[in-house]
Amino acid sequence: MTLRGSVQGMRASFKSFGIGLILSVVLVYLVLVAQFSSWTDPFIILLAVPPGLAGVLLFLLATHTTLNVMSLMGVVMMVGIVVSNSILIVEFARHLDRQGQPPKEAVSAASRLRLRPVLMTSLATLLGLIPMALGREAGSEQYAPLARAIIGGLLVSVVGAVYLVAGAYRMVHGREEQRNLQGQA
Repeated sequence: MTLRGSVQGMRASFKSFGIGLILSVVLVYLVLVAQFSSWTDPFIILLAVPPGLAGVLLFLLATHTTLNVMSLMGVVMMVGIVVSNSILIVEFARHLDRQGQPPKEAVSAASRLRLRPVLMTSLATLLGLIPMALGREAGSEQYAPLARAIIGGLLVSVVGAVYLVAGAYRMVHGREEQRNLQGQA
C-alpha cells in the first residue's frame, strides 16, 4: 500500500524538521564549545534539553494535540530558551569557580542567584503563550500546537535547568577538582 497526498508532505516535513533539530543542537553545541573553550560545559548546558523534549510530548499528549510542523517549530524555540537558561547557571558557576570557590559552592550559589532570571524568563514566556495555546480566536488554532509545545517543554526544563544542570556541573567539576588535588599531593 502506498500513501499519497498530504501524508507524503507531512512525512517529508517531519524528516526535515528532525534533521534540522539535530543540526541545530549540534551547531549550538559547537558554538558553546567555542564560547566556553570546553567540551564538557556545553554538554552540561544541553542536559536540560531532553527533559524539555519529554515535557513537550507529555503536554501535547495531555492537551490532545498532535505532533505536527507547528509543534516541531515550538520544540526548536523551546530548545533555544532552555539553552539560554542553562547558560545563565553554568556561566555564573564558572565565574565563581575561577574566583576560587569550590565547584560545590560555586554551582550552589549560581543556582540560587540565577534562579530568579531563569524563572522570570520562563514565566514571562509561559504567560505570554497562554492565549495562543488556548486558540480561541478565529485562525489561531493553527498556532496553538507551537505554543503548547513551548509551554510543555519549559514547564519541565526549568526544573531540569536548575537541578539537573547544576548537579552535572557539580559532578563533573568536582571530579576535576579531586584529580587536581590528588595530582598536587
